[in-house]
Amino acid sequence: MSLYGGGFGGFRAGGHSVVGAAGKGHAQPFAELADGIARLEALEPDHGDPEAPFEPVADTGGRVSLRRLLAGRPGLLAAATAAILVETLLLQAGPYLVQVGIDHGIAGRDLSVLVWTTAGFVAAVLLTGLATAVRMRKSGMLAASATRDLRIRIFAHLQRQSLDYYTREKAGVTMTRMTSDVEALQNLLQDGFAQFLIQGLTMVVVTGVLFHYDADLAIITLVLVVPPLALASLWFRYAADRGYSRQRDTIAAMFADLSESLNGVRVVTAHNRQERNVVAHRSVVGAYRDANDWTGRINAIYGPGTSVIGLIAMAVVLLIGGRMVLRGELTIGELTAFVLYVNAFFQPVQQLVQLYTQYQQGKAAIAKIRGLLSTGPTVRESPAAVVLPPVSGLIEFDDVTFEYLPSRPVLSGLSLRIEPGETVACVGPTGAGKSTLAKLVTRFYDPSSGGIRIDGYDLREVTLASLRRQIGVVPQEPFLFAGSLRDNIAFARPEATDEEVWAAVDAVGLRELVERSPEGLSTPLHERGQSVSSGERQLLALARAFLAEPRVVVLDEATSNLDLRSELRVEAALDVLLAGRTAILVAHRLSTAMRADRIIVVDDLGIVESGSHAELIRSGGRYAAMFEQWTASSGRQC
Repeated sequence: MSLYGGGFGGFRAGGHSVVGAAGKGHAQPFAELADGIARLEALEPDHGDPEAPFEPVADTGGRVSLRRLLAGRPGLLAAATAAILVETLLLQAGPYLVQVGIDHGIAGRDLSVLVWTTAGFVAAVLLTGLATAVRMRKSGMLAASATRDLRIRIFAHLQRQSLDYYTREKAGVTMTRMTSDVEALQNLLQDGFAQFLIQGLTMVVVTGVLFHYDADLAIITLVLVVPPLALASLWFRYAADRGYSRQRDTIAAMFADLSESLNGVRVVTAHNRQERNVVAHRSVVGAYRDANDWTGRINAIYGPGTSVIGLIAMAVVLLIGGRMVLRGELTIGELTAFVLYVNAFFQPVQQLVQLYTQYQQGKAAIAKIRGLLSTGPTVRESPAAVVLPPVSGLIEFDDVTFEYLPSRPVLSGLSLRIEPGETVACVGPTGAGKSTLAKLVTRFYDPSSGGIRIDGYDLREVTLASLRRQIGVVPQEPFLFAGSLRDNIAFARPEATDEEVWAAVDAVGLRELVERSPEGLSTPLHERGQSVSSGERQLLALARAFLAEPRVVVLDEATSNLDLRSELRVEAALDVLLAGRTAILVAHRLSTAMRADRIIVVDDLGIVESGSHAELIRSGGRYAAMFEQWTASSGRQC
């Protein structure tokens, strides 16, 4: 069952929880509710096999690295590596065939040798093309497979995260991990990995060939080339590490700002913030541009610098090699091949500059992804957690203290007992901790100290899946997913029949909306339900909850967006459909709170008043003052 897809209850049929039931105080026994609970449990839908295994709330995939991503697919890796080896060797056949053609075909005036070397050259080109095609196919499949699994792993890890992660982290930054960072890694695996091996092997093969032709000339060439290249590469590595890490940070900030602006476009338009937002986004994009400028500058230094080193080396080779030809120590063909191989030695250097840039982007992306995957959920499932059996709904808070920020408690030493089938409404000023109580019951957060039990089971000692299958939540801000009306109503029970879906529709009074929609229950909703009103979104969320029918229900100001007519319609449906369930109502509207069995006033880090509506009015405390103020502002009679 979805965390947001549960049902709710608490408005008692038979006159147990209406305002006129004030005589049944919260201290009275709740034995009379036992029959109702028993009937309800007999009609409960199947919540799944309680013995089904639950995946641990932790990422067990190991550390993210290129080696792990590649090694997990040995077949594709072996095929791609074989194609790379063949391609590299065929690429180096050309200069050798040129040398044979010059020395034995042209200088030796042997047409057959010239024809043979020409045919060999063409064959090498064709075979290289074939090897390249195989390599690109296999490396592409390797990259797609590895990044697919990585995306699933990241998505699963995000699903496991506790709510506090999403309050800390911007949505755009999280999206960057799944999009830009994974794409940078995919580009590296798809082309960079293969090219890195090809160019690296080319340098090794060419070095061996140069020593085969003339060891002295090869040593002179390497002495001229290797030291300055090594120094330049060390500098570039240090500068690139800083530059590409900064680049990943700035692109994440850009995505975050874009996401926030698009999600808040109505508020931006209403408050005429378009021009200011453009200025702010210009600053964010400017930071990304500055990061790109930095990496562009270091590439502009390193790339041409290595070219200058290579050209100087070739000039020296021509000078020294030319003298060796004049002395008869080298043939013209051998010098030509040597120069071609020296050029082939420096071509990989130029390629490696670009590949190192790609590698740094991939490395920075891996670091960001690794940081995400190393962030574990704060609400962890115990390895010894047991499956929570079907519950009757007894909830106990035992000396609970909770704080979102260190040393700033929201609740302190709170104790509360909610009987099976009882409806408790939480009222109080904004920020007093009412919604926090609801989040603690659903174990979206764990208390800093103390414990919470349901039917005697500590919430930290049961599996999260078995707990949340039996606790339904209707949040303050209903969220509708892309899909049809039916998909959203049946979100927690996609296997529900049309009759069950229609029953939920009728229960919350949505038939009019469904019937006026062009395709009925199959009518697609716009993103986040923007095609329906806020009240209708709440009703759809309530219908989703009705269909799920959990045993314990948490309503976090679920009627706050409804007009009076819709509110009355929903409350009437609740009286009939949700009898016998334990319910916690976080209520701003006192008309909702009045219908509960018991009302608690949350303030000053705990519960300051508790009792039925009539009892609290008679006591003349904070609730009475709130009620008087509410009736005066709404024009109602006490």
